Amino acid sequence: MSPRAETAVAGALGAAVRRLLRPLVRILLRYGVPYGAFADIAKRVYVDVASDDFTIKGRKQTGSRVSIITGISRKEVKRVQELIEPNDAGAVDRYNRAARVISGWVRDGRFSDRGRPAALPFEKGSASFADLVKTYSGDVPPRAILDELERVGAVTRLKDSRIKLTARAYVPTQGEIDKLGILGVDVADLIKCIDHNLEAAPEEAFFQRKVSYDNLPSESTEEIRAKAARLAQRALERLDELMARRDRDTNTDAAGTGRKRVSLGIYYYEEDYSEDN
Repeated sequence: MSPRAETAVAGALGAAVRRLLRPLVRILLRYGVPYGAFADIAKRVYVDVASDDFTIKGRKQTGSRVSIITGISRKEVKRVQELIEPNDAGAVDRYNRAARVISGWVRDGRFSDRGRPAALPFEKGSASFADLVKTYSGDVPPRAILDELERVGAVTRLKDSRIKLTARAYVPTQGEIDKLGILGVDVADLIKCIDHNLEAAPEEAFFQRKVSYDNLPSESTEEIRAKAARLAQRALERLDELMARRDRDTNTDAAGTGRKRVSLGIYYYEEDYSEDN
């Protein structure tokens, strides 16, 4: 790559990082995270990525090489490696397990009533909430999953004690830890998708699309937001059905080799127009 091209790439990358960091820093400041704490997290990630992803085949990665790759002194490399790892208090695990339970409830015919998620008894019967949890969330106690779904408003108790699904997706509406856990998972997947596409051949690129307009009247957004939610939910549920048929955790007859994690994320956002957007 020529010096001019390198300068252009550095400029584009710097502008992109500045743009993606702006909303992240807004969140950090809102939660009282000072620059020094963020800097330590960033240094630790630099060190971890250099140690794991930039090794020389057949050679052990050393602190000196990590220092050269990252530009962080060997003393500082050692210091950040000894920092306590941040902990999300199980938010990601709760997110994954609760989402799988709701997904199974929506599409698995054993837990439906004329094509709709059925109201389930907690334990009694051949299609109970406990059976649902055992099928889609492993050995987690059904009571723990029920408490979580009630906490986020995804289920309600009927007068006869049956449990009714009131939301077709797991979206925490309260509790900062759970929302921040989703931030780490979903944004990371998007960035990894873009990272893959930067290096991939066109035929191997992952799907990455966005539709965006910047001169819409305020009165139009309610209609667009509602239509986007309906279309997106429908698309996600159809893909969920396909993935569930191939998933070896929920379909023991599914054949194949290797083990892949696949995600499709859809988001909607609106704001007042600004030259800085």
